[in-house]
Amino acid sequence: MIRRLDQVLPTTTDQRLLESRGDTDWVHSDPWRVMRIQSEFVEGFGTLANLGPGVSVFGSARTPKDHPMYAAAVEMGARLAQAGYATITGGGPGTMEAANKGALEAGGVSVGLGIELPFEEQLNRYVSLGINFRYFFVRKVMFLKYSEGFVVMPGGFGTFDELFEALTLVQTRKITRFPIVLFGSSYWAGLVDWLRQEVEGSAYISPGDLAMLHITDDIDEAVTIVTSFRENGVVPVPPVEG
Repeated sequence: MIRRLDQVLPTTTDQRLLESRGDTDWVHSDPWRVMRIQSEFVEGFGTLANLGPGVSVFGSARTPKDHPMYAAAVEMGARLAQAGYATITGGGPGTMEAANKGALEAGGVSVGLGIELPFEEQLNRYVSLGINFRYFFVRKVMFLKYSEGFVVMPGGFGTFDELFEALTLVQTRKITRFPIVLFGSSYWAGLVDWLRQEVEGSAYISPGDLAMLHITDDIDEAVTIVTSFRENGVVPVPPVEG
């Protein structure tokens, strides 16, 4: 760093470090936040380093317990556990809770990666290994680093965010061999049609980019797709058809 003219500070870094009195606002400044960000990465990496194979299941926090998608998420978590995979969710209620419940009750590892929000409770009671993050971007790294695939169930903006983040990283080859399943064809069909007709049709994405997505209503098929790379390195079902 170079500071000249009016950018020169009146005190040195050592002076500010050793000063025993004075303003304490520095603990809330951006440079100090770097340490908090670093600590979240260290905590996440340290906690999840020995997790083993895992699959992230995304979906709405607003899914009620009597909804068919809640039951499907419970079964999804159970099937992943039976296949030897940890189920990783955002740790919240709704679909996330259901997937964690299925994993836990089937004897699997049930992971919750929560986020500090003003309107959501703490991690759901079915999480057996959980972390609460302050920063969304740190949490996103953990989902991607420790998952071998995503199952994306119906949800809102948060679910879309995780979906398109993964699609962008696969498209730009920041991550490779990463299966993404859209579970619930009636919910996702309109989005995929729009992507094909408007986005691909306008050449904003390349022909074949939509092959990254696999739509299904079958839990066994979804589990087979997201676990396929560990088994044989290929996705055993055709991608979304035109």
